Amino acid sequence: MNLRTLIVGLVLAPTAVVMANQPVSLRVSPAVSFAPATLVIQVRIAADARGSALEIVANSDEFYRSSTIPLEGDGVAKTTTLQYSSVPPGQYEVTATVITSDGKRKVAARADVKVMGWSSSH
Repeated sequence: MNLRTLIVGLVLAPTAVVMANQPVSLRVSPAVSFAPATLVIQVRIAADARGSALEIVANSDEFYRSSTIPLEGDGVAKTTTLQYSSVPPGQYEVTATVITSDGKRKVAARADVKVMGWSSSH
């Protein structure tokens, strides 16, 4: 396998944190990409993970983006998908946290993502 094939495979591969019987699962695609990247984040919340909001954060040493999405309809499994565009180079921790009505962080899932910069020596 040559280096180019390996890089293409890594760029197309999603990173997933999906654990059986967990209240929150998180999938981020692609796991490795080139800047400026578009990260597609999919969060699945089990019916028993009741909360009033879902907070999704992408964080690196030099970049931070977050979204808070209200949750409605207790007792129903939910899937939320969103995109963060124009993400600069960095090593990112992406988290999804369910927040209760009293502001407590109840459950969370996390994934690691790498966005690489382009070098000038191609």
